[in-house]
Formats: sequence, structure tokens, C-alpha cells
Amino acid sequence: MNDVAATSRFKWVGTRPIRPDGVPKVTGRAQYGADFALPGMLWGRILRSPHAHARIRSIDTSKAEALPGVKAVITAKDFPDQKNEFIGPERVAQNFWHITRNILAREKALYEGHAVAAVAAIDRATADEAAELIRVDYEVLPHVIDPDDAMKPDAPLLFEDMITRGIEPAPTKPSNISKRVEFKIGDVAAGFAEADFVIEKEFKTAAVHQAYIEPHACTVRFDPNGQAEIWASSQGHFVVRALTAKVCGMTIGDIRVYPAEIGGGFGGKTVVYLEPVAVMLAKKSGRPVKIMMSREDTFKATGPTSGASMTVKIGVTRDGKLTAAEGEFRFQAGAFPGSPVMNACMCAFAPYDIANVHSVGYDIVCNRPKSAAYRAPGSPISAFGVESVLDMLATKIGMDPLELRRKNAAKPGTQTVYGPKLAHGGYVETLNALLEHPDYKKPLGKNQGRGVASGFWFNGGGESSASVQVSQDGTIIVATGSPDIGGSRASMALMAAETFGVDYNQVRSIVADTDSVGYTHVTGGSRVTFATGMAVIDACKKIVTDLRARAAMIWDVDPEGVIWEDGQAKPASTNVGEFAPLPFNELAAKQALTGGPITAAASVNAGGMAPGFTTQFCDVEVDPETGKVTILRFVAAQDVGKAIHPSYVEGQIQGGVVQGIGWALNEEYIYNAKGQLDNAGFLDYRVPLASDLPMIEAIMIEVPNPAHPYGAKGVGEVNIVPPMAAVANAIDHAIGRRLTELPMSPPRVLEALAEGQADD
Repeated sequence: MNDVAATSRFKWVGTRPIRPDGVPKVTGRAQYGADFALPGMLWGRILRSPHAHARIRSIDTSKAEALPGVKAVITAKDFPDQKNEFIGPERVAQNFWHITRNILAREKALYEGHAVAAVAAIDRATADEAAELIRVDYEVLPHVIDPDDAMKPDAPLLFEDMITRGIEPAPTKPSNISKRVEFKIGDVAAGFAEADFVIEKEFKTAAVHQAYIEPHACTVRFDPNGQAEIWASSQGHFVVRALTAKVCGMTIGDIRVYPAEIGGGFGGKTVVYLEPVAVMLAKKSGRPVKIMMSREDTFKATGPTSGASMTVKIGVTRDGKLTAAEGEFRFQAGAFPGSPVMNACMCAFAPYDIANVHSVGYDIVCNRPKSAAYRAPGSPISAFGVESVLDMLATKIGMDPLELRRKNAAKPGTQTVYGPKLAHGGYVETLNALLEHPDYKKPLGKNQGRGVASGFWFNGGGESSASVQVSQDGTIIVATGSPDIGGSRASMALMAAETFGVDYNQVRSIVADTDSVGYTHVTGGSRVTFATGMAVIDACKKIVTDLRARAAMIWDVDPEGVIWEDGQAKPASTNVGEFAPLPFNELAAKQALTGGPITAAASVNAGGMAPGFTTQFCDVEVDPETGKVTILRFVAAQDVGKAIHPSYVEGQIQGGVVQGIGWALNEEYIYNAKGQLDNAGFLDYRVPLASDLPMIEAIMIEVPNPAHPYGAKGVGEVNIVPPMAAVANAIDHAIGRRLTELPMSPPRVLEALAEGQADD
């Protein structure tokens, strides 16, 4: 047990200071991806396929190149080809043969909006005109949108040579199934035989976009010495550097990436779309190039999360013991492999202690934009099915749905289907919080219902770096490589102030570019406060050791005789000598006389992350005439480890719930018969508005993670996992009809009501 994590009272950790990025953002001074401009800059424009599936016979760029003001035109031929191989751990494996073809199509355009060519011109109007002059000879091919349709033997093939991975022996015929994954513990058949009741149900979810407000944008300068600089809005500028270098055939050291402010990402900005194109245009033209996506481009060409279909089967005894669980999850990967189906299989039953579990997943390509991460990728989808079936089982045996979950709750030591035993708890505490909540037992009116659901997410660790500088006046600069999308600048400053024992207002927290701080993985996976925070704390501890040595020098004693308490160097005991404490600011002022600048850097590959658990309940009212579902109340209890900045944590919980409500009730990609997206804009793609939502009550349960000095756990993702199932369960209790397909929009609710009347 870490002694610091066990301490419940801190001076700064757990407080709510004003966010350090607040003033620049509200005054409009914050620089986002679209705000950068360079002298002599050109405007880039990307030509995109109008077809869902088409062979590219030829691309004629001559007319575009001849247009006055056009300085460069590129196609996929300007990029080196890549090996067709999967690199890295299976859960996050990458294939650069696929990545380079997503950036600019080669043999085929695989979805409407697929980038085909790009131009750079002296202004936007000229770039737009030039793009329209590019002539592409397409052979339009049959397309497939739905994952179940894509799995059929006679489905149109996106890749004529794709053999399903994960099956032994390997299939002899190609298909749209990229891979099959499987996890199993116990004896599922025996477990179902022990059950008194077994429920098996089919579910379907629509693809939804992360719906960040800021479209993708970047500005690139390519110098004659072969080095490039990139200004981009992303969740990981080190990953932008690495992926761009690989796709463009450059060395990592020849690219420097500056992080812009980010106008939302939620997992969708962990991918490169524009940066390699802008690099090649800048290289070819000899001028800086800026590219911005339109909202339509963002919807049509950047990764939504997967749509999916699934079969979930769970058995239970009369007294509420879950005996077996089985799930088959079929995920749309989009045009290239890589859906989060493996996560879905691993997370689906993770909140529960079930001895017999079997989960199978299929990663399926179809003619849609390549899927990307979206907040706990995969887990919300599988939870929709699992948590719905659990609600049905609770009704079947007459048990409160929270009590059913508590009876079967995973605890430290519970065996997971994917291998390790859980090392950290926190789930039971979320259940207890809702069972004790005064609103949980409140009576409901006509057409109203209450639904509960739980969720699990691994949370991440991994590689992070930080540097800390102390100025002569005691100001502290904390620089990290983690783009701030959830309050990390505030949390880094809080942890630094806590470690030093100084005032929070002395700390300035910044996000440094790729040449100014050590490698740091993406801001994603709920890893930053945990992993980057550890790097910051380690760097601060190095400086504390240095400050103790400087105090020892001033006092002419052994450094071991100096301790650090409350922001001061003090003698360890009276045996060391009678010395007045040396405060942090005083030592900072003496740095030139005691050894020079006070700086330190630290890098970690953090392990010991604790998973996230949450349980939520909501009350809804269904209008039987229109099918409209109104959320009356929403309460979310989440294990947050230790809330470093509670206001940010509450905001993360509320934000995840809001996105989950949108996923549940309104959001979906709507394709026409030609495989073209009909709702590529916020007028037709309906995200929740403030007027659609109740006040969302966030309950923070603090079960500190002993692997972190201040008990931190990731908090940004697990909150989106339960809402879809919670809303579905509430609707079922309101109208007595089980909806199994998302979104549960008014037409679907009306259809369910009509079916109920017909049954009656």
C-alpha cells in the first residue's frame, strides 16, 4: 500500500481551483487547429469519392495542375506503399497498408467520402475549383453497409484477398470478416444447465460519431532540409509524428509537431487523416499548406464508432446467482479492419463474478468510414446487450436489478474472461451508493419507468514524460506531452503543488511539442492523470531531492540529514543541528549559488492502473402519442479512485452520460440505397441539447488506487458505458416493451407500442 494514497487529506489534491485554460478559451485567444497561419501559406483541398464502393481505373490531374494558382496536386502514388502486416498487440494492432489507403485511396474507393486526391492552391476558392477539375474514372461496385449483411457468403468483398484471422485452420475463401476473437473461462454448457432461467436476446446498435465541435485541421511547413513542422489539433501529437513519418517515408526526427488546443476528440482524434496529405503537398509545392475539414467531411470521412449486432445469453438461478454468460459480438470496422470488438468481448461481462463465460467477436469490414475510438471503445456496445438481459433476468426472478448486480458483483480477485484476476475493486461501492440514494425508491407516474445499468473500462497506463523547471522567484513550469482534453493541465499542477508542498498558483502547466519533452502516448484510454501524473510526480520528487541537497550544502550537513515537509527543507532531527527551515521560494532564489538551474525530467511506462466501474439509474417518461422519450432524472455513481480536481471529474461523468443519452435516443448514421450518408451535419445528426437533458447527478466514489501516489484512477470513459442500457431498461419499465435496437427514436418507440397493442 502506498502511504500517500492511503492519506485522505491533501492540501491541493481534491480541491477545485479555476481551470488554467479558462481565460484564453473564453476570451478567444486559445489557438485551435484552424487558427494557425504562416507567411506564404497555401490552402489544401481533398477530393473525395462520391461512391460507397468503386474501383479507381484512373485519375487525371492535368486540368487541376494547369489552373492558375495551383501549386501542387498529389494522389496515392506520391506516398510510398506499405507492407500488409499487423504490428503491435492484437487489441491495438495497426496495419500501415490499410492506413496509407485510408489517407488516399489506391486501388478502390471504399466509402463515400474516401479521400482520392488533394490540391494546394493560393486560396480556398482556387483549391476548391482545382479539386473539381480532377477527373476520376470509377467502376462503381456493389456495396455493403450492415455488418450482418457483410458476413454473408455472397456479400460484395472489399478486399478480394482478405482471409479471416483467428480461425484455425485458416479459411480458404476470402470474406469481409477480418478476424475472429474468442475468450472463455469455465464450462458454459454446464453453467447454463445449472440455471433456472436462461434469456437469450439479439441486439443492434447504430454507428455514431464522436461529434466533436472542432473539425480536423492542420498546418504544415516543409523545409528544404527535408524537415517538417506540423501544427495540429489531436489527442496525441507524438502519434501524429510517428504515423505521419511512417506514411510519408520520413524519419521521426525530421518531424516536429506542435499541439494546438483541441475542440473535442473523445477518441476520434487519435487518428491521422490530413497531416500526411499536408506534408506531401507542402513538400511538393515548397510552401506551407493548411487543410481544414468541413463538417460534412468530418462525418463522411472520419471514424465514427462501430455499429454492431450481437447475441447475448445469460443464465440465473431463482435466488439470483448468475451461472453462465455467452456473447457473440459482430462489429463494423468500416472500410478497413480495426473495430473495438476485442474490447467488447473483454468488457461485456467484466463487472460480474460469473464462473462460466464465453465471448466471441467478429471484426467486419463494410463500406463505411474506418471506425475510430469513442470513449471506452467497444464497451458501451456490448454493455447495451448484457445490461439489458440482466434487467430482463431481474424481472423474471422478481429481484431488484441493483440487488441482482450486487449479488454477482466482481471484486478484487475475481477471474476475468480475458486472463488476469481483478486487482482493484470499486464496483460494489457504486451499487451501494445507488441503493442508498433517496431518489431510487421514489414512486413513478403513468408512462414512466426507472432503469439501471453498470459499466466497466480497463483504464490505461503506458508511456508518458514530463519536465519540471523552477524559476528564481519560485514559479514552477510543468511541461508534459499530453494534450489536455479533460483537465490534465489542472491535475498536473495540483499534483506538482502537492508534491512540493507549495501554493497551486505558483505552478504553470503546459503541453510541450514533440521536440521539447520526452515521448508521451495519446491522451486516451483514461491514462493521462494516472500515467502522466506519475511522470510529473517523479520529476517533482527528483527536484525535492535536489532541494534537500542544496539545503544541506547551505547548512554544511549531510543530505540524509535534511527532510522535506510542507514546502520546506528542515533538519531531520536536532542531532543534525538547529537550523531555521528553508522554504521552497528561498531555495529557488539561491539556485545560482547552490549549483545552478533547478530542473528535472522523468519518463514512465506506467503499470498498476485500476479499472473503472460505474452504475447509473435514470427515470424516463414516454409520450404514447409521439414516442418521445424524456429523461426525467439521471444519477451516475462512479469509482474515481481519488478525484484530483473534483469539478473536472464531475464534468467527465456528466459528459459521458450526455453522449450515452444521445447514443440511446437519437444518434445514428443514416445511409441511402447508394451507400451515401444522408445526415452528414448537425441539422440532421441529432446530438442532445441542454433542453433535452435533466440535471445529471454525479456521485464520486473514492476507492484510491494504491499504485498511484495520490490514488488516481482514470475517470473519462467508463461513464459512457451504461446509459444506453439504462435508458432501454427504463423504457421497458415505462411501456412494458423491450427495445433492442439503437437509437430508440420516436418511430421505434411508437412501433414497439403498436406491437404491444396488437399483442393485447
